[in-house]
Amino acid sequence: MAIAKAERLMNLALCLLGTRRPLSKRELRESIEAYLEAGSDDSFNRMFERDKDDLRELGLVIETVENLDGETGYLARRDSNRLPPITLDAEEAAALGLAAKVWQQARLAGAASGALQKLRAAGLPEDVDPYGAHGALEPRIPVHEAAFEPLMLACRDRRPVVFDYRKANAAQPGQRHVEPWALECWRGHWYLAGWDRDRGAERVFRLSRITGKVRSRSGRFTVPVPDVVTVRETVASWAGETADRSARIRLRSDAGYPLRAKATTVRELGNGWDELEIPYGHGLDAWLVEFGPDVVVLEPAELRADVVDRLRAVAKG
Repeated sequence: MAIAKAERLMNLALCLLGTRRPLSKRELRESIEAYLEAGSDDSFNRMFERDKDDLRELGLVIETVENLDGETGYLARRDSNRLPPITLDAEEAAALGLAAKVWQQARLAGAASGALQKLRAAGLPEDVDPYGAHGALEPRIPVHEAAFEPLMLACRDRRPVVFDYRKANAAQPGQRHVEPWALECWRGHWYLAGWDRDRGAERVFRLSRITGKVRSRSGRFTVPVPDVVTVRETVASWAGETADRSARIRLRSDAGYPLRAKATTVRELGNGWDELEIPYGHGLDAWLVEFGPDVVVLEPAELRADVVDRLRAVAKG
């Protein structure tokens, strides 16, 4: 059984590496004898998905491309699967080992475990635990959004994507055509930076506002990827971190601790409310809406109006 699976994986890898265009599941099934012998379509689909995941864990970069007819195809470009010799010193191997330990989600844990094994072969000593000195802490990055994995792969493979995105002040989501650059976690939320083709400009998208599936598109990027993608700085500016004014709000006494951490002054009002003065910049209205009825904007008037408009849009749902 082990020999049969290894042969099947080898045949699949050779097909994906040998093609110049994406191959559909149907074409792959017709090309590999073990798939032709699958008893049913369901049996073949399960076998193919397992094999594809196994090859990716082994390090093969497999691209998933959707053509204009909506059919999904697969290929492994030779230039994406050819690496120069890698030599790591102890500090570099330990740093990469720590990075691999961060990923604890089910879909990424296998890849991270496989990466650690490769790091051992590349110079990470068996007796070195990259995080052993701080065993009381466990490094993790929370990933709850279904869009994370397809966007991570699209960023890696430089593959355009399409998804439905709901802005904070919109009643319905709108479709976005994006060339994804980088993902970054900021204040517990994941964001994607990329080139919005419809708007012809760089944009940052919060993954929790992506609805439905992220769909891949064929073709190359139309805009060069910047050497440094400043996701954090862009998100910070949109979230009011670069504020040059102040806003005054009322906040329930037992709520809004992130707002309290940013407040320049806090005054108790009694009856379960406090008054806060906080920095005011672009995007503060979207952040305040997240606290719902626990926040009341006192001034300035334009901020209060923006928050009310966003709440009305959410209520219309």
